Amino acid sequence: MDIVFASNNQGKVREVRAMLEGSDIRIHSLADLELHIDVVEDGHSFIENALIKASTIAGLLKRPVLADDSGLEVDALGGAPGVYSARYGGPGLKDEERLQLLLDEMKDVPDAKRTARFVCVMALVDPDGTNLTARGTVEGSIIHEAQGNGGFGYDPAFLPRGYQDTFGILPAETKNRISHRSMALLKMKKLLEARG
Repeated sequence: MDIVFASNNQGKVREVRAMLEGSDIRIHSLADLELHIDVVEDGHSFIENALIKASTIAGLLKRPVLADDSGLEVDALGGAPGVYSARYGGPGLKDEERLQLLLDEMKDVPDAKRTARFVCVMALVDPDGTNLTARGTVEGSIIHEAQGNGGFGYDPAFLPRGYQDTFGILPAETKNRISHRSMALLKMKKLLEARG
């Protein structure tokens, strides 16, 4: 099964490919197809944004397209950055600057109130418009200072529940087994296999 993964984020592409290794699903990134398509994600939820991306690109390419929208929800910040995780703090900021902004905003929040979760919604849209969606979450907390330089985005500040290391420190194999993206992708894989 050949599927286009609608992401310009090479970190996400690497994770999805690693998670599907050994399956009969082959992922082609936009970069593989020498396409650079930026879809305006103006939905108000992860599922809306994932469907917007997948349906827009499936319509252009006339191929099945998988897209995800994911982000970090911090309880002490009322669920922010949420769907704005990639644009938190405004345009032009680098990942490290967004991470530092988050840590600065959390500096006076006590440990007991630093709960957070990563959320991922995956949407697969066929050229005829039919779609499948799957959601995955991983609970954890925001630490006081970034630790590790693995992963990407907010990973160095996120401590998954039950672990002593952040997503920035945990080996990729461990992160790919427990992450929000792996949870959503596992559900999507089952849906695709059931569909045949």
